[in-house]
Amino acid sequence: MTDAQRALVWRDERLTYVLGPGRHAFWKEPYRLRIEVFDIAQVRLHKPELEALAGRPDIALWVNVIQVGPEEEALVFQNGTLIDRLRAGTYLYWKSTSFACRKVSLKEQVADIAGQEIMTQDKVTLRLNLSVGYQVVDPVKAVSTVDDYAQAFYREAQLALRAAIGARTLDALLTDKQAVGEEIVEALRKRAAEMGLAVRNVGIRDIILPGDMKQLLNEVLAAEKRAQANLIKRREETAAARNQANTARLLAENPILARLKELELLQEILADSKPTFVFGNTNLLDQLRSLTGKPAGS
Repeated sequence: MTDAQRALVWRDERLTYVLGPGRHAFWKEPYRLRIEVFDIAQVRLHKPELEALAGRPDIALWVNVIQVGPEEEALVFQNGTLIDRLRAGTYLYWKSTSFACRKVSLKEQVADIAGQEIMTQDKVTLRLNLSVGYQVVDPVKAVSTVDDYAQAFYREAQLALRAAIGARTLDALLTDKQAVGEEIVEALRKRAAEMGLAVRNVGIRDIILPGDMKQLLNEVLAAEKRAQANLIKRREETAAARNQANTARLLAENPILARLKELELLQEILADSKPTFVFGNTNLLDQLRSLTGKPAGS
C-alpha cells in the first residue's frame, strides 16, 4: 500500500487489523478474509460499525476518533480549509499531517475579570471584579477570526471596563452600577459579534476602595445621616410648635373650652390619688358653676 492508502482487514467479518503503508501478507484459510483499501484523501471514514471499536489501539494508530458532546460543535479542517461541521456523535477520520479539528462549546460561559486596578475620572484608584456571560453563536467565526476567542473576549471586556470606569466619578459609579454594566454590554456587543459571540449578561461584583478612601466615605456617610436626623428633628419641633400655637388660639377664643381643658388636666393629675373636696357654705351649684366659668344665677 502507498503512503496515501490504509486498509481494514476482516476475518469472518470481525475487524482484525488496521494497516498502514507497506507490504502485508495474510493466509486466506481457514477463515474468510476480507480486505478494504481506502484512499486517505477521502478524509472521513464512513464506517458506523467501527464506532463501537474506536477505543482499540490499532484503530487509534491510524484513525482520528472525534467524539462530540450534545452541547458542542466540532470543526474539521483539511489543509487549513473547513470541510465538516459536526454535532453530537462519534466520527472517524484518517490521520494525516494536514488534518485538524477544533471543538467549540455552545454552552453559556463566564469570563471573570478580577482585581482590575482602574482610576476614575476624579483620580480615585480602585479595584473591581467584573463578570461577563457570553455564548458562542457562530463557531466558524469564533475559531477563524482570532486564535483564542476566549482570551480575545477577556481582553475586550477589560478594555470596555476601563473605558466605562475612567469616564465616571466615584460618586457616579457608586450611585448607578447598573448603568456601567449596560455601557459595557453596548461596548462589547459589536466586537463580540465579529468573533461569533453573543454577550448574555454583565455584572460588577465588587468595588474595592483604598483604606483611606473607605474611612473618608464612612465619615461622609455619618455626617449625612446626622444632618438628616437633625432635619427630621427640626421638622418635628416646628410641627409641634405650630400645633401648640393653634391650640392656644383656639382656647383663647373659647373660654368654656379652656375651662374644660383645665378640668381634663385636673382629672389627669388626680387620677392616681384619692382627693378630698371641701365645699364652703355657699350654694353647691354656684360652686360647680364657678368651675365652668359661669356666673351664679345664670
